[in-house]
Amino acid sequence: MHSDTRSPVADLVARRHAEGSEPGRRGDGARLALVIEGGSARGVYSHGMVAALEDLGLLHCFDAVYGSSAGALNGAWLLCGRAVVSRRAWQADVVRRVIAPARALRGGHVVDTRYLVHAVYERIVPMDFPAILANPVTFHPIGTDSADGSAVDLHPHIGDVASLQCALRASACMPILAGRPVTLAERRYVDAGLSEPVPIRTALAQGATHALVLRTRRIDETPSTPSPLERRVVTRFLSRHAPGVVGSWLARADQYDRDEHVMANHPAILQIRPPAGSPTVGRIARDERLLLRALDLGRAATAEALSDCVIPTPRP
Repeated sequence: MHSDTRSPVADLVARRHAEGSEPGRRGDGARLALVIEGGSARGVYSHGMVAALEDLGLLHCFDAVYGSSAGALNGAWLLCGRAVVSRRAWQADVVRRVIAPARALRGGHVVDTRYLVHAVYERIVPMDFPAILANPVTFHPIGTDSADGSAVDLHPHIGDVASLQCALRASACMPILAGRPVTLAERRYVDAGLSEPVPIRTALAQGATHALVLRTRRIDETPSTPSPLERRVVTRFLSRHAPGVVGSWLARADQYDRDEHVMANHPAILQIRPPAGSPTVGRIARDERLLLRALDLGRAATAEALSDCVIPTPRP
């Protein structure tokens, strides 16, 4: 794909990469955001996508990374330079400890985000938290405020490793599955997917002129409609533990459609999706072969979409 047919986003990435421009020291007047969709286990697709960005050495081209839920976790892996090696986190022995439906029968959480952040990310597949804090590409995990259901950029509340870890848990705190809201800076948050599963509104509101959006749904894949039972159970849980979120949760399908319209029609937004025919990955999928296959598909799709942004180094 040549520059005259390339999207404005790919063009900007290619120019910045060729020039070696660095965040905070640019002269092009643009603000390029990396926006990463959530989706719990479906986030394995965007993990593969950020691994491809790491392969291509393109992180320095962005000014900010915005992520919702699993998208925030994957953004963190990219920002600390460990997106590729953290493939290990999707292997069965790790996933089946983090996601365990049988725990619900014993009163536990189906998705254990505390174990994920404080055991997996500290010991099993170490995440370099200080590197995220020090990165000049700013990190913006999104959470849903339990009091009013609004999407909140948690960046201003992150100042050290402990608050960063808390923000990751807050962004991925799925109602019922992951337990009660997570408290950060005296506010309580639940999963970003309830207010802004693709954090494009926040990125644009904060001045993004261009955005690369990593999606975890195929173009033919839309959010499922909750069954009457799920509607009653989730509404009851939210009414008790996050009353301000009920309206956002019930209206999320309409908001999803509005966001899709914005992304499809904005001249400087480039979306990368899982390719047609890719397997559907459920929120609590645990099959290692399925997950690693999805990761590889996301990685390949991104490499194909952006490979011409990188000028190969001539071999001697």
